Amino acid sequence: MSMSKRLALALLLGSALAAGPALAQLGGAAAPNLGQKITPEEIKPWDISILPDGTNLPPGSGTSDKGAKLFVEKGCVACHGEGGKGASSTQLVGRPPITGIESLKTIANFWREPTTLFDYIRRAMPWPTPHTLKDEEVYSLVAYLLAANKLIPEDQVMDAKSLPQVQMPNRDNFIIKFPDRI
Repeated sequence: MSMSKRLALALLLGSALAAGPALAQLGGAAAPNLGQKITPEEIKPWDISILPDGTNLPPGSGTSDKGAKLFVEKGCVACHGEGGKGASSTQLVGRPPITGIESLKTIANFWREPTTLFDYIRRAMPWPTPHTLKDEEVYSLVAYLLAANKLIPEDQVMDAKSLPQVQMPNRDNFIIKFPDRI
């Protein structure tokens, strides 16, 4: 056996012996000792899921006129176009008919729950600096987009009470895979 093959075999056996205790733990309840534990305080800023019924919506409120200004100031217009009509990213405003899987899906013609809009904007926008908007800014952007889609009056204030009450046009066209889990 050549020297390089012997060295490779020795490294392989050494690695296996060193990993043995860690691999044995994987079969049981012990963790593989990767990473570090995180405290509840460290998790809290990222534990921001909003449920369809509005559970976990934060305090605060917003209006469409403030949202229209923020849409420009925060750079939403750069990706979503003037009035949310589409640019380098998807169109948010409008209600083109859905005729198949490839159809353009907007807030007004596809989204089932209005609370999903709040959750998504707060979690993922603005690109490339997600999770930087204040809750009042998110409520205002949501109010602007819902009003631009003619789903709410332009003067309606959005908050934790009013947002879950918005009736989305496509709310009844979804098949719930596990209704018993709701």
